Amino acid sequence: MLISLSEIMNTKNKVEHILAPIEMENFVFEGNSYTFARKDPVNLIITNLGNRKVLIEGSVKLSLILFCDRCLKDLEYPMDITIDKEIDFKLTEAERAKNLDEANYITGYNLDVDILIKDEIILGFPMRLLCNEDCKGICMTCGIDQNEETCDCDKTVLDPRMSVIRDIFNNFKEV
Repeated sequence: MLISLSEIMNTKNKVEHILAPIEMENFVFEGNSYTFARKDPVNLIITNLGNRKVLIEGSVKLSLILFCDRCLKDLEYPMDITIDKEIDFKLTEAERAKNLDEANYITGYNLDVDILIKDEIILGFPMRLLCNEDCKGICMTCGIDQNEETCDCDKTVLDPRMSVIRDIFNNFKEV
């Protein structure tokens, strides 16, 4: 959803309350597409601070369907996002881009809510997510979920740096 900030910029000390829906269907990050389990509208408060500055405050509750990093089960990951951004329109777009904050969700006097929320989701995205601390993951040989079944596969993990020495011993078993 695009919100025009030009009307708010025209009136000093103007405060605008906006309930903006999130229009993106899926969250795409690092080549993966994640679906939303919950997607509330974004509650925004946009305030004209005067001197060509705008304060954007807001909050939203949402949750994404992510995958356990070990067993690949679906997990619901809730997020409470709060937004507190001050935008200085005295700066050019290039100068604002140097701050690396407003460059992509502000175009001219338009605020793109989806890009703003996407940036905030990326900041809060977990580096690693497990279904539980004791998750055993999937077997690297046969692919079964080791939380539900056990297998008889060899689980020995050999150091790859020792592969040359292992080859020597395998080729010369005369001892």
